[in-house]
Amino acid sequence: MFHVEETIGVTEAAQIPKQRGEQLLDSAVRYAEERHWDVFPGTWLEAVEGRERCSCGADACAVPGAHAVRPDWSTQATGSGVGARRMWSKQPKASILLPTGRTFDAIEVPESAGFLALARMERMELTLGPVTCTPDRRMFFFVLPGAATKVPDLVRKLGWVPASIDLTTRGEGHYVAAPPTRIGGSGAVQWARRPTPANRWLPDAEELISALAYACGREAAEARSRTS
Repeated sequence: MFHVEETIGVTEAAQIPKQRGEQLLDSAVRYAEERHWDVFPGTWLEAVEGRERCSCGADACAVPGAHAVRPDWSTQATGSGVGARRMWSKQPKASILLPTGRTFDAIEVPESAGFLALARMERMELTLGPVTCTPDRRMFFFVLPGAATKVPDLVRKLGWVPASIDLTTRGEGHYVAAPPTRIGGSGAVQWARRPTPANRWLPDAEELISALAYACGREAAEARSRTS
């Protein structure tokens, strides 16, 4: 059973039938001011001929409505609430993107494995940071910076081949989408574990990797058994 925690001004994604600009602006400002996370605006969804498509204009956009607009996106990112308010005032529908490798890295796993690991970690009373869930059924566990460089070795030490399990990290040069950003027509990014004063201090990847690797390894083994 997961704890119900107060979010930092982010409305439950399940209650957002449409992505409203004021929610995005307010959330971006709060991430910068209250969490000291860098933020930058990405693409957004537009209604075109009765369907939603990414503002980038690509018919086969891989992440419609939730990717960087410019190749130099890292120079746009700001940790200033004033700067965030200025950027989202110019484009209220822009997605909220958070650079990784600065104040946090993110460990990415499939949703099913993520919830299994999350339940196990809560039973063990481990210190957990914020965790997001995306509409394409991925989960991102926020951890201290530096995870991207050491997670592969940590996975190997646990007896897993990194390439054989669906567990990756996002560090310097990457980013994640933050709630209440909507991706495609499938829904919004949500908090599985919300940012609160209690989880301001992030865990190190070493504290979570055992539970995450086990859950991903178990899922990979089950997938292989179904295809054999």
